[in-house]
Amino acid sequence: MLGSKSIKELHDMLINGEITCQELIDDAIKNSHKLQDECNAFVTILDSVKPTDVNDSLLSGIPYTCKDNYSTKDILSTGSSNTLKDYVPFFTATAIKNLENKGAILTSKTVMDEFGMGGTGTTGHTGIVLNPWDNKRICAGSSAGSACAVAAGVYPYATGSDTGDSIRKPAAYCGIVGYKPTYGMISRYGLFPFASSLDHCGCLTRTVEDAAIVTDAMKGIDENDMTSWDSSDIHLYDNLTDDVKGKKVCYIKEICNLDNYPNASDELKEHLANFHNIINKYKELGVEVTEVSVDHTLLNALASVYVVISCAEATSNMSNLTGIIFGPRAKADNYIDMMKEYRTKGFSPLIKRRFVIGSYVLQAENKDRYFHNAQRVRRLLVDAWKNLFKDYDAVVLPVGSGPAKLIENSKDQLDNNTQILEEHLQIGNFGGFPSITIPDGFVNNLPVGINITGNCYNDQTVLNLAYALESKMNYKGQVAGGVNNG
Repeated sequence: MLGSKSIKELHDMLINGEITCQELIDDAIKNSHKLQDECNAFVTILDSVKPTDVNDSLLSGIPYTCKDNYSTKDILSTGSSNTLKDYVPFFTATAIKNLENKGAILTSKTVMDEFGMGGTGTTGHTGIVLNPWDNKRICAGSSAGSACAVAAGVYPYATGSDTGDSIRKPAAYCGIVGYKPTYGMISRYGLFPFASSLDHCGCLTRTVEDAAIVTDAMKGIDENDMTSWDSSDIHLYDNLTDDVKGKKVCYIKEICNLDNYPNASDELKEHLANFHNIINKYKELGVEVTEVSVDHTLLNALASVYVVISCAEATSNMSNLTGIIFGPRAKADNYIDMMKEYRTKGFSPLIKRRFVIGSYVLQAENKDRYFHNAQRVRRLLVDAWKNLFKDYDAVVLPVGSGPAKLIENSKDQLDNNTQILEEHLQIGNFGGFPSITIPDGFVNNLPVGINITGNCYNDQTVLNLAYALESKMNYKGQVAGGVNNG
C-alpha cells in the first residue's frame, strides 16, 4: 500500500516521476474499499476523484481521509448520525479548505462515534469500527475510522477532532501518532460543534514529522472563527529537531505509580512498566525527568467535570438538529411532534443520555450546583497544570490503562480503579494545551502509547520532545501488524 509511506517519501516519488498522482488516488480508493470490508472505517469513499498538480507543497497530489464531522462541500457529511444521514453541505470547513489549497486530495470520509460523543468507535450510524491490529477490539473514539485508516497504511494522514481525547487515544490504540495543537491554532469553522470550549481540530499520522507537516497546512487564523489566532510565524516542520538537551519534563505520581492501582491487571502492570522504561530514554537525550504530585481528590473530579461541561455545551450546540432546517424530516401533525419524532428516533441512546444530562445541569435550579461548579473545578485543574508548566516544558503520561479494549467490553462506562489513568487527557482540552500521543511499545502484541502535553502556544516544544523520543524507539511509521512486540 502506497499510503503506508511517509508524506515526504510520497512527495519525492511524485516529484521524481516514480509514481503519478492518479496512481496514488487509485491505490487509496482500492485499499479504502478493502479496509471497509475488513474494519468498517468509512462512511463515504469517493470513487471518482481528479488528480491535482504536484508542486513544492509536500501534501500536493497525496490522498488523505477526513473525519465525517468536517463539513465538505457537495460531499456527504453525516457526523456518523442518522439525523444527518443524507446531509450534503454547501461549504467546506476552513481546515479542509487549507489542505485543498496545498494540493491535498480528499478521497474518503471516516466513521466516528456519533457527533464525537463517545470513546469507543462503536456508536456511528454505519456500525462499529474494528481495530486493524485485532478485529475483536475497538479503535477508541471518536476519531476511530481516521485512526484505523492511517494505522492500516491506507493513508499517510487523516484529519480528526479532539474534545476529550478523541484523536490521542485512538492513536494509542492503533499504534500511530495523534496530535491536537493549541486551541485555536486550527480553525473550527465547519467542524460540527460538540463542546465548543473543548473542541480541537487535529490530525492522525504515523510519524511526528508528518504531524508537523499536516498541522502546518491545516492551521491559520480565520475570520469565521473568533477563537482562532495568527500562527503565521510558527513553522512546525521547518523547526522540528531532536535536540532537546536541557529540557525538563515531569510525570505525575498519582497517575503513573502502580501502587495506586490495587486491582491492576497484568496489562496495566506491563503498560506502566513500559512507560517508566520509555520515559528514561529522555535522560539519554539530556532531558531532566522529575516525578511530581497533584492532589488526588482534584484528579478524581476529572471525569465528572468533563461529563457536565461537555454535555451542557452539546445540548446547546445541537439544539438546531430539529429535522426542520436539515436532516430527514419526520412525519407528524405539527412541528413540535415532528421535532420530537426526529430527535427520538434519530439519536442513539448514548446521545440522548448526554442531552438529558446537559439539559439537567443547565436548569436554573441546578446550574450553580453542577455546571458552575464544574467550571470552577476545570479552572483548578488547568491551574494545576499551568503551575507545572512554570517549571517543566511538558507533562509526560501513559495513555489509558493498556491496549485497545475488546468490543464486547467497551461500554461507555468508567472503571473507578483506572478512571484517572483513562481520563487525564481531558485536561489538554480543559486548558487548550498542545498535546500529542506517540506509540511507545506493545502489550500482548497490541500497541500502546505515551502522551506529551505542554503549555499553550508551545507547540514546537511539544513536537520536538515527541520527535526526539520517537527517534529513540522502534515504533516510527509502523503499519498494523507490521511490528512484533519487542
